[in-house]
Amino acid sequence: MTKSQATDNSTTDSLIDQAITEVTIGTAKRYQVLIADDEPIIREGIRDCIDWAALGMEVAAEAEDGEEALELVGQLHIDIVLVDMNMPFMDGIELIRRLREERPECRCLIISGHDEFAYAQEAVRLGVEDYILKPVDADQLHAALLRLRQRMDEEHKRAAYVEQAAGQIERNIPLLRQRFCLEWLEGQHTGKDVMEQLAFLRLPSRPPAQIGVVRWPAAEARQTIMRENDRQLFLFAAENIIGELLEDCPHVLFRDANGLIGICLWQEAPETIGASMEQAIGRYLNIAVHTHVESNAGGLEGAIDAYRVSRDRVYGESQLSPIVRRARQLIQEGYADRELTLEALASRLQVSAVYLSRVLKKELNDSFVTLVTRARIRKAVQLLDSTTLSIYDIAERTGYDSQHYFSTAFKKTMGVSPVQYRKGGGIQESTVE
Repeated sequence: MTKSQATDNSTTDSLIDQAITEVTIGTAKRYQVLIADDEPIIREGIRDCIDWAALGMEVAAEAEDGEEALELVGQLHIDIVLVDMNMPFMDGIELIRRLREERPECRCLIISGHDEFAYAQEAVRLGVEDYILKPVDADQLHAALLRLRQRMDEEHKRAAYVEQAAGQIERNIPLLRQRFCLEWLEGQHTGKDVMEQLAFLRLPSRPPAQIGVVRWPAAEARQTIMRENDRQLFLFAAENIIGELLEDCPHVLFRDANGLIGICLWQEAPETIGASMEQAIGRYLNIAVHTHVESNAGGLEGAIDAYRVSRDRVYGESQLSPIVRRARQLIQEGYADRELTLEALASRLQVSAVYLSRVLKKELNDSFVTLVTRARIRKAVQLLDSTTLSIYDIAERTGYDSQHYFSTAFKKTMGVSPVQYRKGGGIQESTVE
């Protein structure tokens, strides 16, 4: 804890103590007492034998029967009731029982002429604070009221601390979510603990749909000459841009010790979200980042694997040339275009088709056709899983000229036809990377 934090905590404690003092013994806010007894001389004797102000209390009202007492408690916001057992219309036990139901925060102290075990037993069951026999001994009553005030003071103080802690937690919920997601995806939380934390932090109880990572390689390479304040400022700005792009999806952004920005998504983002992040950050901040968003089909534990894959991918991205990264991005964005050819892509990138084909094979170990097919089938799987579109419509949406050509490509990649895939509810072991 820093010195400033210790000072802040000390100040907060002082303010709480001050507030409690004002509530409990301040002249304006004292505990309100009601004396309920059918004998006026008894009420007068109780009222006059106690220095109420010294106890931080005041007698707000008197009642000669239980019904009147119950009504006054509600009207005057009474804190403490001194209850006689034998009163007309509603006796002391019934009054206490009603108060427990209607005003559970109100405290009751019995003053009775009956020294009977049955009364005492019932009083204990109803949570009565004390049981004093008539004739009332002033010192005994004062001691009982003092004990009661001390208990109430302590409870108010605890409530103030709980309220303060709840407020601090509420203010720090975003930070707590970030820390939890980082620790969880790094494998520090599992099973029941994850579910409890998700509930406590008011996050969806279902597994994340996607896990992503954004990496800024230049910050790592230039750490020795980049001021830490500047580095943090750029990362913060990047997080804001990512947050705006994901504003329609439930998500948490977090950052690890190396400056990687992690993304936990509880709803699938658009397929091009990774490319959109790279473009927006590049446009607004003039820095190059690498992104990867991995689908999670493995439940809560699978999220950890998805995070590891995403991290591995963004570190692997640093080995790719800018032209390959851009080519892959354009394929991911334009897979539905029937005019998407190697020649058309090479023209957009201002290189020859032969050169583009060679660098794709060298750096990704895949041909242009394989990359396009993979992007199309990935989208087709998503549509089969989440929509009732016909096979013909899905073929059109994924860039195929005919349903037959689409079905052939799908079966070659997935091992089953689109119809079989949909009937079987998907093939869990089959994946399209």
